[in-house]
Amino acid sequence: MSNPENSTAAAIDMTTENYGYEDGEPVFLCETHDTIQFGASIIPIFYHLVFICSILGNGLILFILVKYEKMKTVTNLFILNLVVSDLLFAFSLPFWATYYSSEWIFGDGMCKLMTVVYYLGFYSCILFLTMMTMDRYLAVVHAVSAARTRRICYATVASIIVWAISLLATIPKFFLYGTRKDFREGILCEETGYAADNIQTWKLVGYYQQLILFFLIPLAIILYCYLLIVVKLFRTKMHGKYKAVKLIFIIVLVFFLCWTPYNVVVFLKTRQKSQVSARDSCNNELDYAFYICRNIAYFHCCINPFFYTFVGTKFRRHLSVLLGKWMPCRSSYILSSSSGKTSENSPPTIYE
Repeated sequence: MSNPENSTAAAIDMTTENYGYEDGEPVFLCETHDTIQFGASIIPIFYHLVFICSILGNGLILFILVKYEKMKTVTNLFILNLVVSDLLFAFSLPFWATYYSSEWIFGDGMCKLMTVVYYLGFYSCILFLTMMTMDRYLAVVHAVSAARTRRICYATVASIIVWAISLLATIPKFFLYGTRKDFREGILCEETGYAADNIQTWKLVGYYQQLILFFLIPLAIILYCYLLIVVKLFRTKMHGKYKAVKLIFIIVLVFFLCWTPYNVVVFLKTRQKSQVSARDSCNNELDYAFYICRNIAYFHCCINPFFYTFVGTKFRRHLSVLLGKWMPCRSSYILSSSSGKTSENSPPTIYE
């Protein structure tokens, strides 16, 4: 079956029959039965795996935040928002996994709602990762001057703006997506109810939005901020700076490896749809690549907790306390591995 990012893959026959679009305009659909079968065989398992890992990891962070931490620091506020973003995204995955396995069985209202939840978590996750990078940049590179700007009130306003941008980006999805019945695939949840040209235009808008607003701009900001952080670290006598630089390299590398293949495929699909007609825009090889690269990007939602929280001394200490009741040996190892003296005059570490 299809899902919010590959809805046309669910339509099978190359025919001029009208499928409920307005004005009775013929809609040419690609023959994608093989790619649908490929997706149906692996996507449900992967989605459930991402769901379980994300719920466990982000749920543990949320529990630690509520039990041990106070929401009075900028870092904790951004971590909380990132956790909510990941949980929102993960919450929608079992619905799409079921959809891939059979058909959409949850009704038209849930089709729209799950599409919005899916994209809202997806978009906000990227933006909050960017906000956390900017916050670390201010804390390390401009430690003194940033004391005035790194306040909880400003972080709250920034968080509201991120959620507003993410929600605005999902509004077209809410109006475009709905259910329709396909003669061979059953009930579908995809773009429907509008003329083919209008849907094609909005799909292109969505692709460009993904490439520019939710990849190129965040990637440029992340690279710029971490580059200056590395320069700052090498200019100081900060204890453990090489470990911090290694962590930065891993974070940037993982972000690049997870998101670049997916956005390259999005770029190729954008070029394909903007240069050829709907009848000639079928490319099964690109659909296969889209399935694979998109899932690599989704995997980043599982590993967010490990890079952005548990590498920090405070969170590891809280985790050791939490595990101490059941796993005292493991608790001692976590606590000892996070210990170490730091210079009082050194700048903040990458993560608190």
